[in-house]
Amino acid sequence: MSESAIAYTGLGLDRAGARRRDPAWLGEQRARQDVRLLRFWQDRYAPDSQVVAGQEVFLGLDGEVPVFAVDLPEAADTVDVRSLFGTVPADQAAALVCAKGLLHWNRHQRFCGTCGAATESREGGHLRVCQGSHCGRLLFPRIEPAVIVLVEHEDRCLLARHRGAGPTAFATLAGFVEIGEALEEAVRREVAEESGVTVDTVTYLGSQPWPFPSGLMIGFRARAVSGHIAVDHEELEEARWFTREEVLAGGHTGRVDSIGAHLIEQWVKTPGLAPSGA
Repeated sequence: MSESAIAYTGLGLDRAGARRRDPAWLGEQRARQDVRLLRFWQDRYAPDSQVVAGQEVFLGLDGEVPVFAVDLPEAADTVDVRSLFGTVPADQAAALVCAKGLLHWNRHQRFCGTCGAATESREGGHLRVCQGSHCGRLLFPRIEPAVIVLVEHEDRCLLARHRGAGPTAFATLAGFVEIGEALEEAVRREVAEESGVTVDTVTYLGSQPWPFPSGLMIGFRARAVSGHIAVDHEELEEARWFTREEVLAGGHTGRVDSIGAHLIEQWVKTPGLAPSGA
């Protein structure tokens, strides 16, 4: 699976990790006449706002052009960045969700979780430092990993309808990785807990930034040892095995901006592919 086929990947900016540590260099970049500024308010994109004051973060360099994002104190017209997917170029979509995630983290990490003192933004918003006199803890952006998996058995794939979803809204299974758990272990646990299906072979296929607000989706394909299903009725309403023809006929491909859709599409296009992983 190519990265370019997965939504929100392919951010073309040079993140300038070494140079952004220099406050003077960041100041020079922000003062440039050609600086590009992405404006947000409360996690929503504000493309038409003329306000520039607010918490700023440095996203990177587009060639020589510096790109920053700002969290505005107010904005009149805003839009959910996910609603823009498919209407803007892929690299712009990647930049918007990167900005959203980084601004969200800075807004919600204003205080230290260890001592409660205020934190200060450093390195263009990619680091916050506790200002407590006896603490000084370094705080980095939080990322929450989650596995998402296409399970197959005898030329069929497992799709499930989550609680609250519509009667035809079937999708792949997914769940957060727990502490002390390998990714492959998380796949096996989540599938078993939610659907009652046992899987053996687990193969990594790709990943996707998912800063809504701070996720990272890690995509897998797995092979079930049997067709037995026993849903938990907590996370899922139902789960079923689908043939490729049923998937296509029912439109069960999920949100177009989710890696889950790509896992399904790849499975549909690769009949008879037996994964060989962990």
